[in-house]
This record gives sequence, C-alpha cells and structure tokens, in this order.
Amino acid sequence: MDAAPPLTVAGLTARVLDAPPRLGGTRLVCVDGPAGSGKTTLAARLAAVLPDPVVVHMDELYAGWTLTGAAARLSAGVLRPLADGRPGAYHAYDWAAGRFSSRPTPVPVPAVLVVEGCGSACRATDAWAGLRIWVEADPAVRLARGLARDGAQLAGEWHRWQRTETAHFAEDGTRARADAVVDGRA
Repeated sequence: MDAAPPLTVAGLTARVLDAPPRLGGTRLVCVDGPAGSGKTTLAARLAAVLPDPVVVHMDELYAGWTLTGAAARLSAGVLRPLADGRPGAYHAYDWAAGRFSSRPTPVPVPAVLVVEGCGSACRATDAWAGLRIWVEADPAVRLARGLARDGAQLAGEWHRWQRTETAHFAEDGTRARADAVVDGRA
C-alpha cells in the first residue's frame, strides 16, 4: 500500500473552499495541536492564500498559562455572533500585564475564519468547524521552539503547559477528531 501524499497548503485550502460554510456564511478552520508544533506558521500560510480570511490566535483568549475559559470566550465572543451573521469581538489577554485588555478586538464577518492554538478544535467548535487540522512535532522540537521564542526563564511554565495540553487533548480526543494531520517539523 502506498503512503498518503503529504498535505500541502494548496490541498488544505482546496478542502476549506470545497466545504460549505457552517458558521453562518463563514468557513471555520481550526488549527490545533501542542505548543510549538507549527500551528501559527500553518495558519499564516493558509491565511495568505484563502479569500477574505481573519485569524484569531487562542493565546489571546487564554487567561495566562491556562486553557480554562478560552473555548468559552471564543464561542461567546466570536463564533456565536459570526454564526448569526454579526461581527464578533474578544478582549485579548495582555501577557506582559497579566490581564485582559479593556479594549475589545473586533472580528469582522469573514469568508474564512482561521482559529489557531491549543484548544481551537475542541468539541465546542465541532458544529461550526469545516476543517479541523492537527499539527504535530516531536516534544523536544516543540520545547526548543518555545524556549527560543519565549526565553529559557519560562522553562517551568512550558513544562507545566505541556502537561496541561496533553491532558486536555487526551480528554477531548482532539487528534482523533481532526480532519487532517500535518507534520509541523518543516
């Protein structure tokens, strides 16, 4: 049996555009997977070729180093309004200040909404998601990427986060429910 060809941005884009919108008139793409796997990079590549895209980063919805409440903030502020054909908004978390901004970040009604980050393809988004992408890479590679970006002083937070996301993904069955699995090593 031949191995499946690797997924490409062009192939993923075609899958997005071939699927009907399920979030009002918007197609929702969720790019999920462990921290440091390449989700943000893939989301940017998709947004560069999709028509009228908006990208929402889950790290703006986390209350710091926790997943708790992020999916609810995404659903209430962004997904439900878009499902009704209305613009959404959310209050982005300011990591340096350690609190949410008092100014809302507007989310216009786009043709395609790409939500990237740990927890973006949770069960709460399933009814609206047209494509759930799981991005993966070796844990050592992911940790090295994270510490290179955030600094070695956050190693403890990164190790704790890896345990938190592993538990979340196991409970949610995120990888098993994904429509596509992408190797994030590149």
